[in-house]
Amino acid sequence: MSKRILIVDDAAFMRMMIKDILSKNGFEVVGEAADGMQAVEKYNELKPDLVTMDITMPEMDGIAALKEIKASHPSAIVIMCSAMGQQAMVIDAIQAGAKDFIVKPFQADRVIEAIQKALS
Repeated sequence: MSKRILIVDDAAFMRMMIKDILSKNGFEVVGEAADGMQAVEKYNELKPDLVTMDITMPEMDGIAALKEIKASHPSAIVIMCSAMGQQAMVIDAIQAGAKDFIVKPFQADRVIEAIQKALS
């Protein structure tokens, strides 16, 4: 069975890029969200196997959304994505429960490796 993934990023082209990488590698993208509020709603609705979540977004940032998802779904698997390779944000994300961290621009093999590792 293919793994079901929710993609969260405020940039539509980034969502398309990740979707493309995932689809080509046999993953099923079950939903997309453009901000943290939508991410929490979609997670509750779709219960995906994994979420890729941008950190910097309007409404609610990725770390706040991650904390909210983990609060109601402790086993949720979330991989954070950000253009900013800021050490503090990586640490915040991991402490909040993220399984891994991918830096933009995405390298397809790094994305797949992170997702496979997180799901194993």
